[in-house]
Amino acid sequence: MEDLLGFLHYPRTEAVKQYPKQRIRHWREYEQVMPDGQATRQANRCMDCGTPYCHSYCPVHNLIPEWNALVTNTDWRRAFEQLDSTNNFPEFTGRICAAPCESACTLSIGSAAVTIRSIELAVVERAWEENWVRPQRGIRRLPQWVAIIGSGPAGLACAQQLARAGYGVTVYEKADRIGGLLRYGIPDFRLEKSVLDRRLAQLEAEGVLFRRGVHAGVNLNIDELRRTGDALVLACGSEQPRDLTVPGRELRGIHFALDYLAQQNRRVAGDRIHPENAIDAHGKDVVVIGGGDTGCDCVGTAIRQGARRVVQVQYHERPPAKANILRHWPEPVPAWREGDHELEGCQHIWGFDTVAFECHHGHVAGLVLQHLQWVRGSDGTWHKQAAPGQVRHLPVQLVLLAMGYAHPVHDGLLGQLDLDFDERGNAAATDDDFQTSVPGVFACGDVRRGQSLVVWAIREGRQCARAVDAWLSDTSDLPRM
Repeated sequence: MEDLLGFLHYPRTEAVKQYPKQRIRHWREYEQVMPDGQATRQANRCMDCGTPYCHSYCPVHNLIPEWNALVTNTDWRRAFEQLDSTNNFPEFTGRICAAPCESACTLSIGSAAVTIRSIELAVVERAWEENWVRPQRGIRRLPQWVAIIGSGPAGLACAQQLARAGYGVTVYEKADRIGGLLRYGIPDFRLEKSVLDRRLAQLEAEGVLFRRGVHAGVNLNIDELRRTGDALVLACGSEQPRDLTVPGRELRGIHFALDYLAQQNRRVAGDRIHPENAIDAHGKDVVVIGGGDTGCDCVGTAIRQGARRVVQVQYHERPPAKANILRHWPEPVPAWREGDHELEGCQHIWGFDTVAFECHHGHVAGLVLQHLQWVRGSDGTWHKQAAPGQVRHLPVQLVLLAMGYAHPVHDGLLGQLDLDFDERGNAAATDDDFQTSVPGVFACGDVRRGQSLVVWAIREGRQCARAVDAWLSDTSDLPRM
């Protein structure tokens, strides 16, 4: 490090974000890339702690202290090479990762963590500007061909690794555009699609073939695909949403989160949405049920569509404003702080469960909420119970269900393959060989591990590529992470 006491000299400063009243008027990214000077100062806060939990808690095991040191010394090219060695798509994680590395930063014990995610983004955007990100075609060309189902982050990472190893790779995507969750599940104000498109152009230049509008198991015969290919990789995500079974669920105006987000992403991309199918929050009271990233994306989308009011309902109590970090570190500390969408106008209701929807001429008009009490059982687990007499009614014309995903869809592709599932309903495959119960069929990403972070999907895609390489060639030089 340039200054071993930089963590004492420089406070944590965040990347600049556009003011809420300005950013809710458009769909572009509102968080700026850190300027070089700010990034070098923030990187200089890295403590050279000797026990880099940030590295071990990063799913792709980014060499964070190493590229922090290089950024501190303004050696941007080598910093990018370090980053590129572990992460296929740092421009995605630099924008949308939950950054478990920052929670595990040693500096966070007594101060504020290093701004690792923002530094990562500054490094990779500098690389794109300087034309350091170039196609890396494999030196050898192997005769085997691998088919990958799904073009989300797991499928793309797996495809890139296998193409660089010399295999023929074709990625099949059921949607009309490539990108999966990155394309249709994440709003443009978090990830503009030009960022995705430039990376896809690199993959195509490396030899990856993409087939759009091909739904495996529907208009693509799986038996024929397996006969003509040497290996099949399932990277088709976890798309079975968790639902509510309460009175009024069948009413119009109640939608799953991904249907809502995908439609708005199509609208931003220039697609025309038929008025009868449009899900629009403009002028409405909107309730988002669920508090994860998907729920927050729904909140931000509804605000930008011009909702009259947006309320986010979560069944657990609001976390405390402060918590003892030593009781949790290096895991995330369960402390609440005002987020971006609260600043944009979202309201929160904590500790309430949805028990019914109210009707007006076949359309949802109200929400009935029951306050919960959490009781610890004899086995140590917590159970929710209704708090007597504590019921709330909310007017609502649009409800978005964002309670996560239970497992991959079993009908169609997975059912035709007749593979085994684990106890949670995911495709059963170990993280040793990523192979399912069907020989030559591999699984990675959310279809195998369940709904998770984009950075975990990238890791799974990389590891699965190594497993496929070892299975086809008896050995592999691809990285383990």
